[in-house]
Amino acid sequence: MRSVRIESTGGPEVIRLVDVATPTPGPGQVLIRQTAIGVNFIDTYHRTGLYPIPLPSGLGLEGAGVVEAVGEGVTRVKPGDRAGFCSGPIGAYAERHVVAADRIVTIPDDVSDSIAAASMLKGMTARYLLRKTFPVERGTVCVVHAAAGGVGQILVQWAKTLGATVIAVVGSDEKAEIAKRLGSDHVIVSTRTDIAKAVREITGEGADVVYDSVGKDTFEASLDSLKPLGMFVSYGNASGPSPAVVPGVLSAKGSLFFTRPTLFHYTRTPQLLQETADDLWAAVQTGAVKIAEPKRYALADAAQAHRDLEARRTTGSVILEP
Repeated sequence: MRSVRIESTGGPEVIRLVDVATPTPGPGQVLIRQTAIGVNFIDTYHRTGLYPIPLPSGLGLEGAGVVEAVGEGVTRVKPGDRAGFCSGPIGAYAERHVVAADRIVTIPDDVSDSIAAASMLKGMTARYLLRKTFPVERGTVCVVHAAAGGVGQILVQWAKTLGATVIAVVGSDEKAEIAKRLGSDHVIVSTRTDIAKAVREITGEGADVVYDSVGKDTFEASLDSLKPLGMFVSYGNASGPSPAVVPGVLSAKGSLFFTRPTLFHYTRTPQLLQETADDLWAAVQTGAVKIAEPKRYALADAAQAHRDLEARRTTGSVILEP
């Protein structure tokens, strides 16, 4: 079968498409023949070495398709069932992938594989951010960075459904139009506007919560956008790692809260994982969250997908098709 591999860390040029033996599922494992593979910013962190992984390695944590074989002891699914995963193991950029049976989720009949692969990691991330990390409710004022991106688009829609006032932060006028169409109450174009100043002009005191996937470039602005007792949720590093958090600064800026959550801890058991997925599927099925058709690349074009993602030439989600 064909699989994407890297022998060393670096730019997109280190990505290679190679032929490897088709894996066999062991006890408690499932072999999925993939029809759609999610491409996420964390994949670029693995490729560059920002998040170190043993080398050589595959890439990718998310995919959807059909169960082709199951290992001993697996009863949750059977060959022919549709299933997806979004928390690894690394190596999803391949025609087939072996996944632990307790890390897969079932996909409803009315959700396509491409939409599932485009939305599982991003949608379940949005779900824990909005429902668990900082439970958003009617009247909450939230700032969403990268609001036209994959997670951002879902955050905006879901937060509006929950009754929040959404201040979207984007990098261009084109992306501003996307954020407006999704229902954002206010849109800030970061390339020409002081983010924190604009947030305070809109809110008076500041926001209740900031969801920041950008990292280094927006760290100070996120802190300064919060009202006293507000929460800074840092869940990504698109511009590079955020600086160290100084406790005294949190105190001086309003007894702020800071957290750096990850999806794994919110889905650490099979029950929590499926519950999170089911909440996402319900939001999609009711229309509360609309997942835009993803930008599609062939598996052989994984390097170009990374280039476009890192250059912020994409909006919404990106998938590979084997």
